[in-house]
Amino acid sequence: MATNAGSTPADAPFVAVRRLDPGIDLPTRAHPGDAGVDLSSTIDVVLEPGHRALVPTGISIALPMGTVGLIHPRSGLAARAGLSIVNTPGTVDSGYRGEIKVCLINLDPHDAITIARGDRIAQLLVQKVELLDFVEVDELDETSRGAGGYGSSGGHAMLGASQPKGV
Repeated sequence: MATNAGSTPADAPFVAVRRLDPGIDLPTRAHPGDAGVDLSSTIDVVLEPGHRALVPTGISIALPMGTVGLIHPRSGLAARAGLSIVNTPGTVDSGYRGEIKVCLINLDPHDAITIARGDRIAQLLVQKVELLDFVEVDELDETSRGAGGYGSSGGHAMLGASQPKGV
């Protein structure tokens, strides 16, 4: 079977990409078989501790109906520098055609993070999604979990403590 440069079968579904900034790489996988493709910054920005910035990627995409793009932090940048995404994962709906922007945040309490134009800043995963209708009902079926949430399943010593206000 023929494959393209990304080691995807040539007859596989694809994502149409529009390059808005000719100096920025198209989304690519770091390794064959990787789930996510890397997104790059089109700007230079310094994020001081606790600060955030909406960083453009220089691309727009057309996702097939029934899919969603989820923007995740890059694990190395998160672990080594404290760089994350405010609304992780960011959501790119299949009908959105604008530029993908990533709302980055510096979670490091002491050091600024410098992002240069062209740096890979996030990963985009494309996943199938169920497009279900929501129907109002008078009651929901009973389950063993019921309304338990926010630590109700345990698994950590602090979850046995009394609940904070509002939870």
